[in-house]
Amino acid sequence: MSTRRLLKAAEAVREVVSMAILTEVRDPRVQDVTVTGVEMAPDMRSAKVSVSIMGSPAKQELALRGLANSAGFLQSRIADRIDTRYIPRLRFELDAGVKHALDIARVLGEVLPEAGAVDASAPDSSASPAVQESGTQDDVEGNV
Repeated sequence: MSTRRLLKAAEAVREVVSMAILTEVRDPRVQDVTVTGVEMAPDMRSAKVSVSIMGSPAKQELALRGLANSAGFLQSRIADRIDTRYIPRLRFELDAGVKHALDIARVLGEVLPEAGAVDASAPDSSASPAVQESGTQDDVEGNV
């Protein structure tokens, strides 16, 4: 059950963590990382941070280890910017949603015909049926 308070806290943590990763984390392993979401525990003592990492699986694993090593620094940034009783412990997880979306788009591109390829024998579907029957737009307007 996600309450409004938990959702607001999760969004605040997401903003702080994503900006800190982008501007302040100096670990060379942490590159091409996007924070896609945060799920707070009901007691707000822990948070699962979903990240999307571009690159090979080896690079993704390396970046996840770098993020885990930077968790203390990121928690201190949360403590500086958000006034809460408890600072959540951060746990990083790879978000496979972006990868799945790209895979689905690739499969659909292979299965479905090209959008630009139109059958030349088919009548022009952009014109109204009345125009196709009579031949010109002027004839149709004159008949109305």
